Amino acid sequence: MLLRRFAVRNLLAASAAIAATALLSPASAQTALDDALKDKKIAIAIPTDFPPYGMVGTDLKPQGLDIDMANYIGQKLGVAVELVPVTSANRIPFLQTKKAALVISTLGKNPDREKVIDFTAAYSPFFQAVFSAKTMNLKSFADLAGKTVAVTRGAIEDQELTKVAPASADIKRFEDNNATVAAFVSGQVQAVATGASVAGNMMARNPNLSAEYKLLLKDSPNFIGVAKGEDKLRARVNDIIAEAKKSGDLDKMAMKWLGRPAGDLPN
Repeated sequence: MLLRRFAVRNLLAASAAIAATALLSPASAQTALDDALKDKKIAIAIPTDFPPYGMVGTDLKPQGLDIDMANYIGQKLGVAVELVPVTSANRIPFLQTKKAALVISTLGKNPDREKVIDFTAAYSPFFQAVFSAKTMNLKSFADLAGKTVAVTRGAIEDQELTKVAPASADIKRFEDNNATVAAFVSGQVQAVATGASVAGNMMARNPNLSAEYKLLLKDSPNFIGVAKGEDKLRARVNDIIAEAKKSGDLDKMAMKWLGRPAGDLPN
């Protein structure tokens, strides 16, 4: 009986210890912010193949909106930034395996991703829009009447443009983004409906076009990815984003790289 009582007591003590460890583990796991402040350095995953959000400049260094945002966060934290290039396929695994503390790489928020990582507030817009020469007066979709517009067949831009374009707009549909862009660059059409990244690349490669953002078709903002459990880091980055929104710094970054303000981004 005594032996049994001793065994039960040990079992209860062990269970209590396990429960206490389980309660403490989320808090103790939140080391990313403390580590960054202690080491004076933070690793941030960024794209280098997705202009104008991330690309390699003529000096072979990463540049773009996402890189500017990464450096902005580092500056506000008072730490150096280690830029870690990632692709769409490995950006979330890099976060989960602690190769990066944050992912700033045109990351959209959806339920499947929210199961494996956390997100900050949105920091930049990602959108589909109509672009044309600066000299063309396009203030509303009604102004597309009688004008030729290139779009990729079946893409989101095609679906959204079809909803709002006047009946007299001449929508020319092409089979892929390259053909759509080529039609605009060569002057076959007066405007092009495409995504921000495609347009950014087009404008960077063809500055002589003097093309610019004109009409918004659909907005899909970008969020910063944070590892599960790193609530302290997420809260601090949210504070930085809120301050940048209030000061107009988010709008300045968006204007620099996208030709439009960040606008009213979701928290």
